[in-house]
Amino acid sequence: MNRWSLAVSRAVARVTETALGPYQTAIVRIGIGVTWLLFLLREIPHRGELYGPDGPWSRDLAEQLIGSNGSFTALMWFDGRIWFEAVYALALLAAALLVLGWRTRTVSVLFMVGVLSLQNRSVFMGDGGDNVLHLMSIYLVFTRCGRVWSLDARRAARDAAARARGERVTDRTGPALWAVLGTVLVAVTLSGRMEGDWLVPALLWTVWAGQALWWLVGRSARTAEPRTLLDVVADIVHNGALLVIMAETCLIYATAGWYKIQGSRWQDGTAVYYPLHLEYFSPWPALADVLSASGTMVLLVTYGTVLVQVAFPFTLLNRRVKNVLLAVMITEHAAIAVVLGLPFFSLAMIAADAVFLPTGFLRRLGGATARGRDRLLRRGGRAPVPGQRAPEDTDAAHVGFRT
Repeated sequence: MNRWSLAVSRAVARVTETALGPYQTAIVRIGIGVTWLLFLLREIPHRGELYGPDGPWSRDLAEQLIGSNGSFTALMWFDGRIWFEAVYALALLAAALLVLGWRTRTVSVLFMVGVLSLQNRSVFMGDGGDNVLHLMSIYLVFTRCGRVWSLDARRAARDAAARARGERVTDRTGPALWAVLGTVLVAVTLSGRMEGDWLVPALLWTVWAGQALWWLVGRSARTAEPRTLLDVVADIVHNGALLVIMAETCLIYATAGWYKIQGSRWQDGTAVYYPLHLEYFSPWPALADVLSASGTMVLLVTYGTVLVQVAFPFTLLNRRVKNVLLAVMITEHAAIAVVLGLPFFSLAMIAADAVFLPTGFLRRLGGATARGRDRLLRRGGRAPVPGQRAPEDTDAAHVGFRT
């Protein structure tokens, strides 16, 4: 009983005292942000047809659907081209800032608003990757995803060094950003434009109020206990969101795999053949012909896809098997991006898969990226920016974060 009690107390302390998986949440943040940013940039010439007033899915149809399902979209707050362009620009800016990790707590909320606003305006525009972006944009709001590989981490290290030298550190950008966004939130709420489902408005108000509480405690608390309590709450929420991201990724693969098993074409091993010969999924017809020329190859790829998807959730119990299968899945998504012409679906899935990457690999990847950046800065005649010390490796062993 004492041994079990000790194990439970250690687990509770681990969950409440540390934000687990800082590198994993950072790579998910970057991957999801890059995917959405590249998609929006590619669709700039077609943005009006996809999500704006020029599309076949008219505003009247969108209002009818939104009225029935209560989904959130800021595009319906006002009518006209100017408002649409402003929301599209905000979505672009929020995606870029999320990738850079600037004010991630606030920007992650704006990123979510941009994703939900565009996707819920025209729900039939997507290839499957939009569902992953939709979910991950919500989950990222609850994570502390800017602790590494971000401008926030660099600013925190710079502020800590300044405090160590006895200097006073004052943040003017945060309160100003909070005041501006709060004014917009109050105006939109009082005007009655937040109608519909209560979840997103409640989340916006909660984050806004939480930011104010965090700032007040940091400024006025005479002891460390209030700030420590807020840190514990933030760590618990972060760890819960991290668990949800992992569970959601496993659910996507398990559901896809088990549904495939029920299909006759997947059972006889020919399912992969057909999308290779659809014009919509054949950007490289010659390559598709080569891949489908061998019946044995089609059979192996078909059965292998089902096997990998069904088995992946169970491989989390074994770190080495999980890492091998994860590499296979990422390679498979890269092949789908090229062969079937679905780059953003593949990027979204790879970003979700990245939550299971080992910490050692991610640290080496970050180190290699930093060295490459420093070499580019030296060639440009600029001094390299000293990196901040990364947080301790506090990842959960049972999900295979450690190498």
